[in-house]
Amino acid sequence: MQTAIQLYSVRDIDESIVEIIERVGETAFDGVEFAYRVNEEPAEAVRAALDEARLVASSAHVGIETLEDDLDGVIDAAETLGYDDIVVPWLDPEHFETVAAVEETAARLSTLAEAVAERGMQLHYHNHDQEFVETDAGIAFDVLAERASDDLMFEVDAGWALYGGVDPVELLTEYADRISLVHFKDVHLDSDDVPALGDGDLDIPAVAQAAHDIDAEWAIYENDEPEDPIEALAHGAAVLDREI
Repeated sequence: MQTAIQLYSVRDIDESIVEIIERVGETAFDGVEFAYRVNEEPAEAVRAALDEARLVASSAHVGIETLEDDLDGVIDAAETLGYDDIVVPWLDPEHFETVAAVEETAARLSTLAEAVAERGMQLHYHNHDQEFVETDAGIAFDVLAERASDDLMFEVDAGWALYGGVDPVELLTEYADRISLVHFKDVHLDSDDVPALGDGDLDIPAVAQAAHDIDAEWAIYENDEPEDPIEALAHGAAVLDREI
């Protein structure tokens, strides 16, 4: 299993995306997962920076509206940057509040997943905590998985799953055949504070073992509110290098 950083974690570093990639290349990470700042430079320049840093792109977070409005552009960027896993990173809580809402969400994501699959790539959905609310048909995440096309994969964020009230190890095990990307984000269960990886309530070794057990391809570090993003980059790389 390879390791990567979700570049949203270092979005506030006052450097270009190319310079940030150079920084990542100095750590133990094998790759990066892109977010919105990748669009600040031509894809060809970003790909050259990856190659120079001896990194690969695991995947990219792309908003659902962008996928629906410009799938060709999203696919073109993926082909240039060298990844074939595209991740919808967020849907508002209202999409999971009722069975009907979850069914609409499942249909919307399934349509996109099938279109992405036709282009030889995979669509994933990245959870937060709103997907683990109870509905009349059970936990919303389970309803989504049941009602969605098999083409839809999941990027399980272990920390958010824990914060949402489920055991991330059990979640990984249950949906093993639909998970190739695992997010390692730590949480405090009694507050909204975002701890450094390993300083919160997430059982990092247990999640790492589960990710190995299901043959996940990527362990991806994320700290979406680091106090010092440069220090967080080095810390996250060290933790995943030790645990993975």
